[in-house]
Amino acid sequence: MRIHLLAIGTKMPGWVNTGTEEYASRMPPQCQLLIREIAAEKRTKNSDLNRIRQSEGEKLLAAIPDGNLVITLDVKGKPWSTEQLSQQLDSWMMSGRDVSLLVGGPEGLSPACLQRAEQSWSLSPLTFPHPLVRIVVAEQLFRAWSILTNHPYHRGD
Repeated sequence: MRIHLLAIGTKMPGWVNTGTEEYASRMPPQCQLLIREIAAEKRTKNSDLNRIRQSEGEKLLAAIPDGNLVITLDVKGKPWSTEQLSQQLDSWMMSGRDVSLLVGGPEGLSPACLQRAEQSWSLSPLTFPHPLVRIVVAEQLFRAWSILTNHPYHRGD
């Protein structure tokens, strides 16, 4: 299975790329995490933010490989504990489908992205900087995989 992390924004700080790649590289070949950056629209003080969100949403939707299970990262989504995420990961792996996780830009995801999703995941009621979301998602996916395989990384109860 491949998990495609599709995220608005390019030219991330080095610490973001290093952190994300650290956890992505720990994932086994049967559960690869692939990061794809999608260019954000230019923003000015007079930008039409709804148009920008719509345009970025179109780019995200176009980047989803055919047949993928689509999951949005959205504050209004369902919060999963790490153990619940591991159950989700197991379910995704058993489905025989690849997964696309959608991370929007500063204005969030377009209504079209939210409608396209089969699931919506909330990392927290807190608002995180979008670059940090990449690292948190990558680490939590590795942790979820470690639970499924009894890898010693996860030491929760």
